[in-house]
Amino acid sequence: MCSVPVKKPKTDIGPPYYYDMLPEIIKENYGKWKYHEKIKPGVLKHVSENGAELYTVRAGSPRLLSIVTIREYADLADKYSGGHLRFTSRHNVEFLLSDPANIEPLIAELEAKGYPVGGTGDCLNNIIHTQGWIHCHSAATDASGPVKAVMDDLFEYFKKDDLPAKLKISMACCLNMCGAVHCSDIAFVGIHRTVPTIDDAGVAKGCEIPNVIASCPTGAIRPNPKAKSVMVNEEKCMYCGNCYTVCPSMKIMDPVNDGVAIFVGGKVSNARSGPAFSRLAIPWVPNTPPRWDELVVAIRNLVEIWVKDARKGERYGEWIERIGWEKFFEMANLPFTDKHIDDFIFSVPTFRTTTNFKY
Repeated sequence: MCSVPVKKPKTDIGPPYYYDMLPEIIKENYGKWKYHEKIKPGVLKHVSENGAELYTVRAGSPRLLSIVTIREYADLADKYSGGHLRFTSRHNVEFLLSDPANIEPLIAELEAKGYPVGGTGDCLNNIIHTQGWIHCHSAATDASGPVKAVMDDLFEYFKKDDLPAKLKISMACCLNMCGAVHCSDIAFVGIHRTVPTIDDAGVAKGCEIPNVIASCPTGAIRPNPKAKSVMVNEEKCMYCGNCYTVCPSMKIMDPVNDGVAIFVGGKVSNARSGPAFSRLAIPWVPNTPPRWDELVVAIRNLVEIWVKDARKGERYGEWIERIGWEKFFEMANLPFTDKHIDDFIFSVPTFRTTTNFKY
């Protein structure tokens, strides 16, 4: 059982102490919550050992928030939940209510403002994504654009909880994966497919060569003393763009060959089966802004075959493990190519496999 956390010394470093921000009902029942139940899509009820009841109303957010949106959330929190709300790791906003009479008026006002209520239980969670072309220097695709296009298409699954199990879709704009794409039911990842273009003069004048070499996880970069620059072993390069992060003269962007790969079958939960990594399903889909039509069609297909064939309670990967990967590719009408063969030929000398550092 949890106990009331010990307050840390006062400091001006870091965020405010979280315990001070909790609603009084949570402080009074800290560590005493007994169970929770689903009232309906988007509404949860938590009950404590003392009989206290806390209601959570979850709404999907547009992920990139304006000040206007945050002010609207704050006004709704002041009106219905004593000024308390929280954001989840999947970009939902949750209002914490102690009075059940406020649930329906809050939902009505959220829906009227265009914030859908849902995302709990056996439904599509809000899609988590990284920063894409707006902020990230190494992005192989946009983030907000394709995520909005996919979510617009699958929106119906956010507001009802009759899917076989919960469905988590994630997106990362490059292989470095700031998002949780390696462990989501369906994930799409921006990928570069060509080696960096080296500007020798720029590398010589503007980059720390040892740092550039050390940035490569596969050891593909070597010094080029003649040009006072570096060279790339194309067979070892995995197009991650780490070198571009530390050296802008190693350009990784390629508008023609950059695109998106789609993975399936990952999860973090250890319910029924252990956590699992996502595996490659579709090696490449082109970047087609503004609505990424090919990507939307591909993910819709992957979702619908699971909805149609999975048993109740089966997450995406559990369903594939039951029917077999060959059957999955057949049902998804996807070709199996050499890109799906997971050989990891450089894993032994390059991948970190323990938490111990070796100098």
